[in-house]
Amino acid sequence: MQKTALICGVSGQDGAYLAQLLLSKGYKVFGTSRDEQTSSFSNLHTLGIRDQVETCSVALNDFRSILHALTKTEPDEIYNLAGQTSVGLSFEMPMETFESNMQATLNILEAIRFTQRPIRFFNPASSECFGNTNGIPATENTPFNPRSPYAVAKAAAYWQTANYREAYGLHACSGILFNHESPLRPKRFVTQKIVAAAIEISQGKREGLELGNISIERDWGWAPEYVEAMHAILQQDQADDYIIATGKSHTLEAFLEAIFASLDLDWKKYVTQNPRFFRPSDLESSRADPSKLANIVGWNAKFDMKDVAKMMVQHAQK
Repeated sequence: MQKTALICGVSGQDGAYLAQLLLSKGYKVFGTSRDEQTSSFSNLHTLGIRDQVETCSVALNDFRSILHALTKTEPDEIYNLAGQTSVGLSFEMPMETFESNMQATLNILEAIRFTQRPIRFFNPASSECFGNTNGIPATENTPFNPRSPYAVAKAAAYWQTANYREAYGLHACSGILFNHESPLRPKRFVTQKIVAAAIEISQGKREGLELGNISIERDWGWAPEYVEAMHAILQQDQADDYIIATGKSHTLEAFLEAIFASLDLDWKKYVTQNPRFFRPSDLESSRADPSKLANIVGWNAKFDMKDVAKMMVQHAQK
């Protein structure tokens, strides 16, 4: 029988790639937006799947709105990929960040419990929840130590998901996502800023680029394959939580070098650090051990940071 999926936040990077994946697997896909009539769904158009995704307006901070969407779409699976996702912006908008991540997750879980239907739920947790792990790769058993409003919200949503799984028997899972990029990543993210600036510099349209702390270390992966992990996690008979990452971390300086090198440029000639771009608190090092996902689900990342950098530049030059 054909499965039905409801993707909250279908217009975002992960939502759009997940919709594309599920359509290729024969799913009927519904996608939500705060206002379906005014949303451009530009990422769905970019991927050429806008006419295959049925969209509806849902206010995730309103329990009744979510309940109405579940009644209308009757999904087998729900992926909550909506919410404010920028760590930097969360320092400026902590209340909106918490509400759009934690409260929305709670509303969806409670709506699933209320309907009493066997809906499988995926919650996107974040590597930011771990905070600094002192260079030790995080596992699913590593304690959380959030250091931003975004991380606090994501940690709360993670524990809500775990609680509904344990207390109410919901098939609810969290994927603890480490950094993952693509051409669909919003322009405000540092990876996209670097790609855009490097290309403009190579074209003689720009002289330099100012950034904050470039010594931070992150595990960067490729978003189109991370949604494959999300789907695979929900197909397991036993609901559980998994880290989704490449298992290889690099500094932002190394990412800079890879981007500029792909354009035959030396980043050191063009990039300067500006203290005003430093965050109030930040993670120096973010490392992951995704072996549980590999051993139980059978998913391994195919692309690492250098692959990601190359593909992002290639796409931006089209």
